[in-house]
Amino acid sequence: MREETSLAIIRAIADAQKDLIVVFQEKEPLLLNKAFEKFFAVASLEQYKQEFGPFVRNFVPHPSYFHGEGLAKGVSWIDAILELDAPQRLVSMVTPTYEPHAFSVAIQKIEEYAVVTFSDITQTLIKRIMIENNTSIDAKSGAYSKNYFMQIAQSFQDAALFNKKIINAVRIEVKKKDGTQLREDVELLKTLTNSLKSVIRQDDMLIRWDENIFVVLYLVDNAANAEAMLGKLQSLSQKKEVEGMACSLHHFIQKEGESIKSFGSRISL
Repeated sequence: MREETSLAIIRAIADAQKDLIVVFQEKEPLLLNKAFEKFFAVASLEQYKQEFGPFVRNFVPHPSYFHGEGLAKGVSWIDAILELDAPQRLVSMVTPTYEPHAFSVAIQKIEEYAVVTFSDITQTLIKRIMIENNTSIDAKSGAYSKNYFMQIAQSFQDAALFNKKIINAVRIEVKKKDGTQLREDVELLKTLTNSLKSVIRQDDMLIRWDENIFVVLYLVDNAANAEAMLGKLQSLSQKKEVEGMACSLHHFIQKEGESIKSFGSRISL
């Protein structure tokens, strides 16, 4: 009874926090706070265990973050990450809607228990990247630049593999209705970007691939969802919001076993 009361008090304190908090007992999750359940879209610890398996599988394999690949057999990820200096205790996890987030990890061990806090630092990292790397955003259109995508392409691929999703792309070739190129027409470029952003999802990527070519990259789990996105973009291309521009759309689906580099090359042809 006393143990149940203590656990209830811990849960109440943890639920009040905005950070993701997990209490482990001998490497196994014992308690999740509401922020963690919301991030992974689960209603209970039991549902989480059924749907996600070993906890370390949450961490997206990426050289910039700690992850489970290469862990020695029998070594706890908690012990392994504690061997790193505090600034290096970073992991990346993705939501059920495939949005990657970056977290700093703080761990407090008490006998066989470990209280692990995941603090979301995604926006901080994005701001730092955009300051340090002025190629993240194409200044004239407001879409992501192709150079930026090539830098994070493997992370995009990793997220797709981790969530068993298929990468789709729609290449949008744009010209003015009079047949001339958009090139440096900033007003039209921004109009097109804003129109495209109004129909794609938050986790999709809109990239200015070339002077007159945009690409929408998105993850789906079946062909019907892929076609639904294509249909939205086709409908948009016929609306008055993009009046003055002629759009030609081409749909690409990543083949089984195809690298993200090869997929990008096909989009470029």
